[in-house]
Amino acid sequence: MSRYSHVIFDLDGTLIDSAPAILASFRDAFSRAAITPVMSIDSTIIGPPLTETLERLSGTTDPALIGCLSDHFKASYDTTGLLQTAAYDGIDDMLKALRRAGLSLSIATNKRIVPTRLILQHLGWAPLFDEVYALDLFQPRLASKAEMIGRLMADRHIPPAAAVYVGDRAEDGESADANALPFIATTWGYGSLGPGDMAAHWRAVETPPELVRSLLAI
Repeated sequence: MSRYSHVIFDLDGTLIDSAPAILASFRDAFSRAAITPVMSIDSTIIGPPLTETLERLSGTTDPALIGCLSDHFKASYDTTGLLQTAAYDGIDDMLKALRRAGLSLSIATNKRIVPTRLILQHLGWAPLFDEVYALDLFQPRLASKAEMIGRLMADRHIPPAAAVYVGDRAEDGESADANALPFIATTWGYGSLGPGDMAAHWRAVETPPELVRSLLAI
């Protein structure tokens, strides 16, 4: 029997390999806007919200320019781009095993809510998740992943002792800490945390089956 009744997941780099699709759409956005990015468009940029990433890549916070780039990115990613998204090996079986064990699964992601829902439908996962939260699910937009996790827990009346957050970046662990949640780091994604990046109270798992065993204590 699991000590947790709720498992809250990050999405990019934790459940899905979205890097090829995201990077292609960023490149497409800058090409359509005829702007040269000030830094390399590679997997290290994946994780933060769209506006923050576009500001880093463009080297500006100009609202008009960021809005233009954002529109180009969404036009690319929300249509054909997101269809290139793939699940990491073993994730489908992992999610279904956790559901069979009676755990409630949710997502709290920095990705926008529209492509998040489309990706879950594309992968056949929509029925597996009880809640899907994103920063732009609410107006005004939530300020941080920590706030988003807190909102999800408050809305679902989830006590910290009953839940765990699973992600692949330091931000994920810090957001879990902000909500008094235990944190499990997945090491198979592009945002994987190395030994030197891990807080002493965080745990790491190397494969989806190991995560199942850890959560179900088997």
